[in-house]
Amino acid sequence: MSTRHILLGLLAKGPSHGYDLKRRHDEHFPQARPLAYGQVYTTLQRLVRDGLAEVAGTDADGGPERTLYRLTEDGAREATDWAGQVTPPAPYVTNEIFAKVVVAILTDGDPASHLLAQRAAHMERMRELTTLKTAPGTELATVLAADYALNHLDADLRWMTTTQARLTTLTAVTVEADRA
Repeated sequence: MSTRHILLGLLAKGPSHGYDLKRRHDEHFPQARPLAYGQVYTTLQRLVRDGLAEVAGTDADGGPERTLYRLTEDGAREATDWAGQVTPPAPYVTNEIFAKVVVAILTDGDPASHLLAQRAAHMERMRELTTLKTAPGTELATVLAADYALNHLDADLRWMTTTQARLTTLTAVTVEADRA
């Protein structure tokens, strides 16, 4: 995820302070890791340096001085261009679940038990996400994020089912390859 481009997109709604951008990020991307304030301010400094945002002023509102940032024309163009680009599928697909199954096979562990436990964890997370997205008054960003996560969890479950069915063959192939 490109923090740079997301902040540009958030600035497209009008000038904002770093604190407000962080809060809006966390609202619009509810299933993403929350941004750290330091990451927001460091990114804003780079956007200003690169001419994609500019300081629109400062205010104190009875507290510490806060800087107000706004999007430049170049920043608006970059945000629009980035949002319109097709994201290429990852060239290599690997994740921790996959790695743990392979290591379990290599170490004569119990990949079948791991897959069953992982399936249970996935199902629990799917129930949580379904409850979250179907709650009355749920915001659209939360529904979209939950749908995205649910589809990825479902794909993981399909892979787990296929892998579970192939474990005997995969284990035999690994043992034979190690002998060679």
